[in-house]
Amino acid sequence: MKIIDVIASPGLTGFYFDDQLAIKSGVEHDGFTYLGEPKTPGFKAVRQRGESISVMLILEDGQVASGDCAAVQYSGAGGRDPLFLAEDFIPIILGEIAPKLVGQELDSFRKLVELVENSQRENGERYHTAIRYGVSQAILDGVAKAQRKTMTEVILEEYELPMVLEPVPIFTQTGDDRYENADKAIIKRAGVLPHALINNVETKLGKDGELLLDYVNWLRNRIMTLGGDDYRPILHIDVYGTIGLAFEDNVERMVEYFIQLEKAADPLHLRIEGPMDAGSLEGQIEQLKALRVALKARGVKVEIVADEWCNTYEDIVKFVDAQAADMVQIKTPDLGGIQNTIEAVIYAKKYGVGAYVGGSCNETDSGGRTAVHVSLAARPDQMLAKPGMGVDEGYMIVHNEMNRTLAVLKRVRETRSRRVN
Repeated sequence: MKIIDVIASPGLTGFYFDDQLAIKSGVEHDGFTYLGEPKTPGFKAVRQRGESISVMLILEDGQVASGDCAAVQYSGAGGRDPLFLAEDFIPIILGEIAPKLVGQELDSFRKLVELVENSQRENGERYHTAIRYGVSQAILDGVAKAQRKTMTEVILEEYELPMVLEPVPIFTQTGDDRYENADKAIIKRAGVLPHALINNVETKLGKDGELLLDYVNWLRNRIMTLGGDDYRPILHIDVYGTIGLAFEDNVERMVEYFIQLEKAADPLHLRIEGPMDAGSLEGQIEQLKALRVALKARGVKVEIVADEWCNTYEDIVKFVDAQAADMVQIKTPDLGGIQNTIEAVIYAKKYGVGAYVGGSCNETDSGGRTAVHVSLAARPDQMLAKPGMGVDEGYMIVHNEMNRTLAVLKRVRETRSRRVN
């Protein structure tokens, strides 16, 4: 089955592009948007609509395989590629990517994605991570359609992974509506929650961490009250480096604060993502590792999750090799081709580091569904409900795709077993 054409269309994402640098500097909320001037190159406002590009592969038999190019909410921050706008990149996809794919046989996902992943433009630069991300989704979908299999099966076979017929825990994020949306996640019995978007010291963390501590206390009590005796999710909170800012990157002070957080969360297990932002890859690895070692020395079981400066497959390898974090977020759009996410999960698990197939609220339904197939095959510790910040929509997309796929895979296994017998 060959690709006979490539077409593209502009789209919207499930959230917005936010200028993280401006938000951290303390710009004010104005309804759903922000006041003040943007600080990150490419932004025309602190918050602007998220954009995507749907890439569609036309197959010989008339089938259409698709994937969505999308970038993360905080584009241009923490070493990431710049803002991704549809009008800027559709001409590149049609003019430079399409000729590489038209006429290709859809016989190997891993072979085809390399045609784009490692290509360079005339100026010597690689294609934007969002392009590589969306095109790889379309290729995976195309190979699955050509072989009449699920995307999960394609990954299992090409990476020689075992089929496991169990769901992967889903991590829901509340956005700024961290109380009402936490209720939604609890009612839906999400495996991991709430993210909570703690991205400002004064208004969300507290200058001594008191606001987050109060929130963890509330969250723990709310889960016990609303969730019942048989519901014990993992608490995972992203603090965007604000703990480091509040405690001046002093490891001893941060450890004492983590002890307070652990007591507030008990008996629930707690993960803290991005406790500090050192401003560079090397600095982040060094500081995260120092904090992790100090926490273990004090017997604190709160886990540290790496996010900022842990953007590419190569970055993830460095964090894992240094044992700098208990878990790495594998932020799918930042890694480019989806094959890098697969390989990052495999690598982290091999060396005993937790793997979290993340991504962004600023993706699309296509990215969410593809991440399900990656997760069911590669088996990370958790995956993100995406896109959006409303809990319901993203959780529905990911949860339903996971259950549909598990039902199909179960039937595949039963059919094979009957044939053997």
